[in-house]
Amino acid sequence: MLQCIFLLSDSGEVMLEKQLTGHRVDRSICDWFWEQTVSQADSTKLPPVIASPTHYIFQITREGITFLACTQVEMPPLMGIEFLCRVADVLSDYLGGLNEDVIKDNFVIVYELLDEMIDNGFPLTTEPNILREMIAPPNIVSKVLGVMTGNSSNVSNTLPGATASCVPWRSTEPKHANNEVYVDLLEEMDAVINRDGILVKCEIYGEVEVNSHLSGLPDLTLSFANPSILNDVRFHPCVRFRPWESNNILSFVPPDGQFKLMSYRVKKLKSTPIYVKPQLTSDAGTCRLSVLVGIRNDPGKTIDSVTVQFQLLPCILSANLSSNHGTVSILANKTCSWSIGRIPKDKAPSLSGTLTLETGMERLHVFPTFQVGFRIMGVALSGLQIDTLDIKNLPSRPYKGFRALTQAGQYEVRS
Repeated sequence: MLQCIFLLSDSGEVMLEKQLTGHRVDRSICDWFWEQTVSQADSTKLPPVIASPTHYIFQITREGITFLACTQVEMPPLMGIEFLCRVADVLSDYLGGLNEDVIKDNFVIVYELLDEMIDNGFPLTTEPNILREMIAPPNIVSKVLGVMTGNSSNVSNTLPGATASCVPWRSTEPKHANNEVYVDLLEEMDAVINRDGILVKCEIYGEVEVNSHLSGLPDLTLSFANPSILNDVRFHPCVRFRPWESNNILSFVPPDGQFKLMSYRVKKLKSTPIYVKPQLTSDAGTCRLSVLVGIRNDPGKTIDSVTVQFQLLPCILSANLSSNHGTVSILANKTCSWSIGRIPKDKAPSLSGTLTLETGMERLHVFPTFQVGFRIMGVALSGLQIDTLDIKNLPSRPYKGFRALTQAGQYEVRS
């Protein structure tokens, strides 16, 4: 049972407090938590569950906003963490993103959502489709009417029918003029390449996104050509676990609209689509830099939005860099950003130039790490392939669409 929820800004300020039970949790718990955060060299390594002198604290951070939940009673830790993740996802969906100004501008909506999502400390309604029927998302018209009429509530007067349904994630008997469903494979490649050009780690984090506009109560079955490559799978509550456990088939009644059907990882990949080869030599207070970028394994689709970034070390006073393709810029935080875009077929993009070291320093002793970005439409680099998508309980044949996208995640090249 959760007793209180706090939302903290990136400076530690308490933006929102929601007491959930009769036991009041004092705000001083936030000061104690922030002291623990500041004392950590890397705040991202703070554990998701922390035992304070008086409470257990669950915490997640999304886009600079820290979500805290407190309790004094024994409870499954994953329930508290998962609920905070649901709150963050719902707020991001409702408000179009998360930041301090958006939260403060929509206090009423946030409190109304928390009232519906948790009751006396226990999670209640967390499905976005049902919440949208209960609480209208903010828009300009509703804000103007609220100012004119003095009624700032967005809560519906009627309870959605899906709250009493056996499939609470789906609105009651939706009707669409055109029945259609789209399935997207969205993947991020995480890779680490050492200074010798050897691939140390390469894995894919992927999500199956579904956009469903189907009338009535459809029953879908989705199968993959090669499900054995999937690891760490995580499903939407609509997925029936038994068919997956026995035959690796996704059987589900979908929510109406867009939702994440599942997430997965594909580990120990052997290659990457592009190569980045940095070379640094330093002598007499000057460091010469050369970076070469090219296609290592052609995925059969266009590789675009290619970028290479690295942080200039504090000991570097100035940089004179140029490239034969794309644009090079040095940002205010001393980050060098090379925007390549699409890799041309007739020449390999290269960046070269000199870095001037501070007085008294002959050569560079610490070398930068290069962060690489790219985007490939139309292919899933994990090799995952959708085999079939069958739809039952529909009077007419629906339109089915499939897409794939792979982009760089934490893609690092060490020099």
